[in-house]
Amino acid sequence: MMTLVNEIMYPVARALRAEMVLPEAVQLILDSGYTGLPVLDARERVIGFLSEHDCIPLLLNGSYHCDNRTLVRDIMYNEPLTVTRHDNIVDLAQRMQGVKPKVYPVVDGDRLVGLVSRHHVMQALNKAFRDCKIVA
Repeated sequence: MMTLVNEIMYPVARALRAEMVLPEAVQLILDSGYTGLPVLDARERVIGFLSEHDCIPLLLNGSYHCDNRTLVRDIMYNEPLTVTRHDNIVDLAQRMQGVKPKVYPVVDGDRLVGLVSRHHVMQALNKAFRDCKIVA
């Protein structure tokens, strides 16, 4: 099977910005349906990634102290793992078997062009599996 990331990726409705406050970023993540979103700079380059996992401890602490001054840049992962639209999903699926992210920004150079998730990869692999014909 030679399915490429560009065949299963989805556009990003709204990415995060480093200067966003945590409650705004969390709302965007929740609204997106993904477990995290890429962080872009003013030139639309991917500079980080923020996941639900990153947010929960700060939400706990912030809600206890009523402190919503945490910015995305303070807690984002600064070296996000990305894929290109030309990457093979079998290779991506193999990368996803470990503790790697569940969502990958898809980039063209360093510019965001979409997102691909473990869910998207599973759908494509399952379709290929279902379409297999067993010859007896």
